[in-house]
Amino acid sequence: MGIRMWCETLDVRRARAAVLVAAAAGLLVRMVIAANSPGPADVRFFQGFAKAVAVHGPIRIYEQSLPGLPVYNHPPLAGWMLLGLNSLSEFGMSFATLIRWPASIADFLCVLLVFEIVRRRTALRTAVLCAVGVALSPVLIATSGYHGNTDAVAVMFALAAAHLLADRRSPLAAGVAAALSISVKFVPVVAIPVLFVAALRAGRPVLVRFAAGFTAVSALVWGPVLATVPQDLQRNVLEYAGGSYRFWGLVRFADVFGLPDSVITFMQGGGHFLFVLLCVAAGVRLAWLRPAQLPGIVAVTLGLLLLLSTASGLQYLTWAAAGMFALGFWEGFAYSCVLGLTAVLGYSGRSAVRWSEPVLYLGAAGWIVLAAGLATGAHRLLTARPGADPPGRSGRAEVSAPRTSQPSGSAVT
Repeated sequence: MGIRMWCETLDVRRARAAVLVAAAAGLLVRMVIAANSPGPADVRFFQGFAKAVAVHGPIRIYEQSLPGLPVYNHPPLAGWMLLGLNSLSEFGMSFATLIRWPASIADFLCVLLVFEIVRRRTALRTAVLCAVGVALSPVLIATSGYHGNTDAVAVMFALAAAHLLADRRSPLAAGVAAALSISVKFVPVVAIPVLFVAALRAGRPVLVRFAAGFTAVSALVWGPVLATVPQDLQRNVLEYAGGSYRFWGLVRFADVFGLPDSVITFMQGGGHFLFVLLCVAAGVRLAWLRPAQLPGIVAVTLGLLLLLSTASGLQYLTWAAAGMFALGFWEGFAYSCVLGLTAVLGYSGRSAVRWSEPVLYLGAAGWIVLAAGLATGAHRLLTARPGADPPGRSGRAEVSAPRTSQPSGSAVT
């Protein structure tokens, strides 16, 4: 038995080394792209935001009109990040390169996270394949290495929170990660109730520690802004519904099928909150039924948000990219191939917000691939047997309960 455990430990160490090499290679590719490409218009916008933050501060930025720039719709932690990047650029470093570092580094960490999440639920070789898939995902290379933005950072913290809570049994750290996820971009807010439900299912001590970590960081990051410019924060961040483009998902299909403009306007306006509530409800239900599958459930919730999103942006494809590999290799592979091509062609066009006809068709196909992957992933989560052994030789990316058993009620099970 001792020899077997030693061999298994050695195999995990070798797998981790291989995954670390893949993550480093993926990071290098992203860094090279960031250093040698101008990026989309968002790079220029972020540089403008950074200069404005340097003048007005990360708190007062929300009440500024910012002529020539879009709405500053980023949570408070993003402002502090921009302040730091702007300071680095004053030492001669290119801001256009720097703004893509956070997302690229977040992808590096997501590679390691996906490996640790998947290896607890399936064969080791499948975990390696899923992690390498994240490292080499054309969706993430394009959106992080070329576009930048903060989506990848928010997703990384959301997955980290789920992993820390369900697999590492570290609710305090999970609460901190959860708060950081919505403090850099508000998108993972749909996963916050999911995390709280899983903490509740684990017992009162876990819930208290998770809530303490979440509350402390939220108060530290959001408190000064809420106390100073609450209405501006609400208008710019909390009520932001995305752009009015009709390139993706439900809005795209509604436009193709000739639905009235009033319907589409409602979908992109107040109606989008209904889709957000649907994502939250689905995630909460899954978390109540299968709390041990929390990382996969967070992935499903973020993927469902993208599926039902009424906003069109190539960088939004990041929301589901790593999570699909956490659900299964083939789900992640199909998503990365179809929507990776969508992203590459979209960024290669005249503008990232003017999709050509082939990109529109690829986006529609990718939406179907995403829907199918979420369906198979959610089914796998629901049918996983608690305490089931990994499939071993099959190599199939099935998500079952973590290998490490815990006494009932003492942790997320």
